[in-house]
Amino acid sequence: MDTTVTQIGDVVVAELRAAGYMESTIGNYEKSIKGLAKFVEERGGVYTPSLGAEFASMTTSPRTGRFSVQRRFDYGRLVALFDVYINTGRVDLSVHKRGGGRQPASSEFASLITAWEADMDDRGLAPTTRSSYGRVARSYLVFLEDRGVISLDGANAASVFEFLESLLDRWAKSSLFCLVSNLRPFLTFTDRRDLVNAVNLTGIKRSHGILPVLSDHDEDLVVKGCMSEAVSARDAALTLLALTTGLRACDIIALKLADIDWRGQTIGIVQQKTNNPLTLPLAALVTAKLAAYVLDERPKSNDDHVFLRSVAPYTRLADHASIYVVIAETFRKVGVTDVKAGTQFLRHNAASRLLRASVPLSTISAVLGHASPESTNLYMSVDEDRLLECVLAVPGGVRS
Repeated sequence: MDTTVTQIGDVVVAELRAAGYMESTIGNYEKSIKGLAKFVEERGGVYTPSLGAEFASMTTSPRTGRFSVQRRFDYGRLVALFDVYINTGRVDLSVHKRGGGRQPASSEFASLITAWEADMDDRGLAPTTRSSYGRVARSYLVFLEDRGVISLDGANAASVFEFLESLLDRWAKSSLFCLVSNLRPFLTFTDRRDLVNAVNLTGIKRSHGILPVLSDHDEDLVVKGCMSEAVSARDAALTLLALTTGLRACDIIALKLADIDWRGQTIGIVQQKTNNPLTLPLAALVTAKLAAYVLDERPKSNDDHVFLRSVAPYTRLADHASIYVVIAETFRKVGVTDVKAGTQFLRHNAASRLLRASVPLSTISAVLGHASPESTNLYMSVDEDRLLECVLAVPGGVRS
């Protein structure tokens, strides 16, 4: 196998061009390849993964003398392609999910994570659940390693408190309940009752704030904007689908062409979170935008998912962050900039709209695909008119 940077680089560039990457993107790769070639030539001329790792670590810009996010991204993605080619003989252009976090380095922790992943798979947990449980488990083990602990025997209850406290630098306190809920199953799996008890002693509870919703004016702006030329057919169809159905991001990502009944104007899916089947009607404007995207705008691809990346490689959207970016950008284009819009926000909005229309909670639960009807009770907090009807009058004698 060719092992010079120039030879591997030629293969990589050819694959990028064959996959339909934009010339500007290929130009960025070629710039990084040129830098890597010079770096490796000064060290013997033969590329190795260790040299690649050293090159990728050069994240300081020589022009500014400061850390460069762009340099880290460009060098990191090139080295990843080179390493896979060295190991497998092929160029892997598949899109990887973001936010996976660091992997534990110690052999015991790595084996523990492998066993945890296998256990979740054996129990048939939904992919999104496995991803969330796995991410927080890895984060805890990496936290221990950073403090010199490379065996679970060296972990104690205090480490759990310290780990959760360390997360407050990048997580809101109200979000810790989700993290605790994802960490507890892993600690239970390790059979460390003391660590499970430590999680329980934190006393972190779920926050039930009043959920925000779109005003009628903003919702009208979103709908009209999506029907205009200001928003691409893909982004309009995706946003309208989330707005009118309240589908979760994972279900929008997993939606396939075969799931759409064009004549009946419905979609039929198996929910990623609950594994329950769900059939939903499609509003006429959603069907129209979906058709416009599939017929006129959707790239040619062997991937049968409905929503694909707009740039090569033309595969399904990677993760929740991709969906959020699309919806947030759509809201910006239509002039709704005072809300942080994602599928969770639009899910709340869809529930509140149904509630205001006097739709029974059981029906709303079915539309949202809740595994338990009790999950829908949360959305009652947005129905201000009916909540006010529950307020008791102050007795006359008390006013004096």
